[in-house]
Amino acid sequence: MNLSHLIASREKWLTWKNIAPLRETLEQLPQLSTKYEINDTISIIGEIPESLKKQIYDFAYALRPWRKGPFQIFDTFIDSEWQSFIKYNLLKPYFNLEGKKVADIGCNNGYYMFRMLEQNPKKIVGFDPSPHFKTQFDFINHFIKSDIVFEMLGVEHVDIYDEKFDVIFCLGVLYHRSDPVGTLKSLKKGLEKNGVLYLDTFMIDGEEEIALTPNKTYSKIPNIYFVPTIPALKNWCMRAGFKTFEVLEIKETLLNEQRVTDWIEGESLGDFLDPNDQKVTVEGYPAPKRVYIKASV
Repeated sequence: MNLSHLIASREKWLTWKNIAPLRETLEQLPQLSTKYEINDTISIIGEIPESLKKQIYDFAYALRPWRKGPFQIFDTFIDSEWQSFIKYNLLKPYFNLEGKKVADIGCNNGYYMFRMLEQNPKKIVGFDPSPHFKTQFDFINHFIKSDIVFEMLGVEHVDIYDEKFDVIFCLGVLYHRSDPVGTLKSLKKGLEKNGVLYLDTFMIDGEEEIALTPNKTYSKIPNIYFVPTIPALKNWCMRAGFKTFEVLEIKETLLNEQRVTDWIEGESLGDFLDPNDQKVTVEGYPAPKRVYIKASV
């Protein structure tokens, strides 16, 4: 299947019975003259009728769970599971996107991409196969009216996409892939010459070139395959063809960054850790810690 056919087939996912009613509601939202502010909270501001405020709240609530954020849509504050500005602000000093083609792989609802608008990149493309996250993105972008492109594709499609990028962000994806070196190769092929990858992934402490391979789950998450030491992660990047590898930050995931709110359904970090020792997960593995790296081609 070529890329255009693949994209068309993925867009049909928007007609699934659990998504189609949400898409219909989205299409019924009125076109408004609004302004937006890009800060830690991405805000849509303006005067609208009280009846529309309720309509927007009800629709936003129907779009749960909200993983990334937060967003303020007029009077509706979407208190997402992740305080995503913590990660974005940690990375922000290390990049300049002015005039560059940028991709966000595993972009979720687009929070990071909306934040990137403040740096005036030439183009932003998000990759995420979820029709749910695509609908959340379209809801926010209905008011922002950006030129961001949201492709319902995965990291495995980056190397066949019809554009290459100056900068790729791949945040919180690598540990979900059963072939991390193959994933890194795909990301490398998606970069222009001298392009840069910003990546974060779970890590374990240690100087050996090894990785934790969870038995069934890690922090109750079933699709976590490998949690490397930094030396192992460096080896993966070198084997994938990257020329440089730089550790930018190392950070434990804390309960102020990821937590249960009214805008998600189910558990969050506090439920994933041993209640008697928050330095380990409920499975007995080291508690989540992330390494943020920059690699170039």
